[in-house]
Amino acid sequence: MSNVNFENKAVIVTGAGNGLGKAYALELGSRGAKVIVNDLGGSVDGSGAASSPADDVVNEIIQNGGEAVANYDSVATKDGGESIVQSALDNFGTVDAVINNAGILRDKSFANMSEEELTLILDVHLKGTFFVSQPAFKVMKENNYGRIVNVASPSGLFGNFGQSNYGAAKMGIVGLTNVLAIEGAKYNIKVNVIAPTAYTRMTEALLPEDVGKLFSAELVTPMVVYLASESCEPSHEIFGVAAGRFARIGIITHNGYVNTNASAEDIANNIEEIRTIKDGTYPMSNEDELLIIQKAIQGN
Repeated sequence: MSNVNFENKAVIVTGAGNGLGKAYALELGSRGAKVIVNDLGGSVDGSGAASSPADDVVNEIIQNGGEAVANYDSVATKDGGESIVQSALDNFGTVDAVINNAGILRDKSFANMSEEELTLILDVHLKGTFFVSQPAFKVMKENNYGRIVNVASPSGLFGNFGQSNYGAAKMGIVGLTNVLAIEGAKYNIKVNVIAPTAYTRMTEALLPEDVGKLFSAELVTPMVVYLASESCEPSHEIFGVAAGRFARIGIITHNGYVNTNASAEDIANNIEEIRTIKDGTYPMSNEDELLIIQKAIQGN
């Protein structure tokens, strides 16, 4: 049985002052990780700032016998991302894993969404994941080791009313993860995505409290801790995590319908063959899909 521990491993957790990030940081600290607890200390909509959320989590980790330092930088800027990683280097000499958890919400129906509401969400979620991962990735390449856990959402994978900005950012994170996994493979850098559902201050308006009790942050933590650990074997994958259920979510395709002389009418007449996935497979790169296309054309 694998023993998942983080002895001598430095792990960055962004947005770790509350909710899911706090649960991750506390568990990592209990398993021997040196934790960089990053949190701007703002509200759910991204406004404001305070040091106490990060400080409180750091103090709890230390009181439980672990090691941790606080960082209050915003993930939404290049300087902020670099400063977060530098905090790991200054305090612990390296960075072994990153959990890109920081996030905010600015929900609005699509027709009424402002440019600011779009930009703020993209800046924190998508750019934030990029800005923290890039300097960490460079360190990981030098060390020939690293783990990155990016956070998407069912709202991006499947859609949710009023979250076009959030959903777009979260699917952007999936695309970013796919590329990082490919580029990191030869350096033993494993990069995966989780799409969690949990009852936190970000979701308390979406989930009734009695239902929310079934979706605690602690029920997401085991998957994240595994993916951030040296024990992690998969890379380039998406995992749905909620209420004690852990499952891969796949972007899959199949041979489909082949007709090099197809008309729109042919598509209409064969739409069910196109839509119904039989013997689905998971392309892990553009080249993989091209091979599937080639085999389909050749009738294999």
